[in-house]
Amino acid sequence: MSDMQHVDVASIQDAIRAEGIDGWLFFDHHRRDMLAYRVLRFEPTGHVTRRWYYFIPAQGEARGLVHGIESHTLDSLPGRKAVYGNWPSQKEGLAYLIDGARRIAMQYSPMCAIPYVSNVDAGTIELVRSLGVEIVSSADLIQQFEATWTDAQYRSHIEAGKLVDEIRGQAFRMIGERLAAGASVDEYAVKVFIREAFDRAGMVTDGGPIVGVNENMSDPHYEPESGTARPIRAGDAVLIDMWAKLNREHAVYYDITWTGFCGPSVPENIARVFGIVREARDRAVDTVRTAVASGRLLRGFEVDDAARGWIAGQGYGEYFIHRTGHSIGEDVHGTGANMDNFETHDVRRVIANTCFSVEPGVYLPEFGIRSEVNVFVGSGEAQVTGEAQQEMVRIGA
Repeated sequence: MSDMQHVDVASIQDAIRAEGIDGWLFFDHHRRDMLAYRVLRFEPTGHVTRRWYYFIPAQGEARGLVHGIESHTLDSLPGRKAVYGNWPSQKEGLAYLIDGARRIAMQYSPMCAIPYVSNVDAGTIELVRSLGVEIVSSADLIQQFEATWTDAQYRSHIEAGKLVDEIRGQAFRMIGERLAAGASVDEYAVKVFIREAFDRAGMVTDGGPIVGVNENMSDPHYEPESGTARPIRAGDAVLIDMWAKLNREHAVYYDITWTGFCGPSVPENIARVFGIVREARDRAVDTVRTAVASGRLLRGFEVDDAARGWIAGQGYGEYFIHRTGHSIGEDVHGTGANMDNFETHDVRRVIANTCFSVEPGVYLPEFGIRSEVNVFVGSGEAQVTGEAQQEMVRIGA
């Protein structure tokens, strides 16, 4: 992960050569592509109101193209910089920049299949193509420099996981204690309880948690609000989806979903769906573990297929309405490969030192079940980084 110090051109060139392409062209206008700044590890000191380009070839010196009004934009990056002024000179400068290249990467995704990296506008793609080059997606390159974790980030994830798992247990116990005491409790009260616990533990989050009861469990992005939250009563099912990270620089997220039932025994229909979702989760995780252990190339869509195929085979395919998992990093939805063959066909490789969620779900009109774990891919092995729910929590039992 970048620390905004110095771009490692040699490492980027190694990755470019491994992809079998001639170079990587970065482009920005008005700071629209923050991936470019993070991968190149630079922060312009002034305005960025004119287009700039920076090309790292597979071999040789990197070079840039800047507008005369903002000629110092790329000064912190290595290599020669050409200056353009009018429209014709911009195209001429761009031709100079990529001279000799035939196949280059840009922040582009065919048919916007991977929107996380599809940051270059269609007109710029047309402009670069007009110079006789083929443009391929930088999606796999991006995750090598954006989605991989350092050892310190892995440790921050494990530490966050222990705290989040503890707070999750406390939240379910709080519901049970309120019910046992005859006191009222609703979805919003649980949300506030968790957020306050995050604060005390020195953790931060960008939203949530999701706390849903019965039919609200079937809205994957439901968040309760004061005044409209549903009360939690005996005989209700409850879903909690919570994510947080340590409040320190470059910390990464931990993101889980657990479900419970307010009573001593879980109804058979709910328990059956939970079992199907749990098996789908475990099949997806086993797919990752087996591929990584054997050194087999694994792509994101294959992990989704493992979970979705099982759920569909049990007759619930139409009720699994989202991808199986997402990349996790400094943002809870990171820029690495997603486990997805539903919302997109994610062909990105699952690579070492990355982490992602595995969270299949079945969402019925009366209730929904999701079971979410985090999977970290190391060197030769993959692991679930925290607790994996095996049975529904019997709240108050």
